[in-house]
Amino acid sequence: MIAHMALANPHWRTLADDAPALIVVTGPQAYVSPSWYAAKAEHGRVVPTWNYTRVELRGTVRVHRDASWLRAAVTRLTDLHEQPRAEPWAVTDAPEPFVEGQLRGIVGIEIAVTSVEAKAKLSQNRSAADQAGVIAGMRAEGGAEPRAVADAMSAHSSSTSAHDTASTR
Repeated sequence: MIAHMALANPHWRTLADDAPALIVVTGPQAYVSPSWYAAKAEHGRVVPTWNYTRVELRGTVRVHRDASWLRAAVTRLTDLHEQPRAEPWAVTDAPEPFVEGQLRGIVGIEIAVTSVEAKAKLSQNRSAADQAGVIAGMRAEGGAEPRAVADAMSAHSSSTSAHDTASTR
């Protein structure tokens, strides 16, 4: 994994080459109201919670100050994010003296990832009726995060249902 940060950011100075590193990438997250559960009407033994997704990447870190490494990293990251655009921008679109100046203002961070752990808490411990209530509640509440969690829950329950159906055949 490659990244960069501002040379003026003091955090990179705390990184020793080959030191252990942890990167946490969070996905959508949202509050879950107990009022959305079908179980609330059945027995009332419900409490609020939080649904979320995240991935933890562990490995070792290396800091790069070499201009050619930085140029290659920035070019790779730019190409990755610009690729789907109708008219992708490229590092070479900017004047060379400007790019050189920008590269002098950053340090490269490289993580050699050795393990990945993903977690999705999407009400999978609840009944199908409770899950449906949470999905409906989040969609009714609005907002990008609750909608994204509802979409993740729908996708998760669809893949679980398909897996359960396939495994019972």
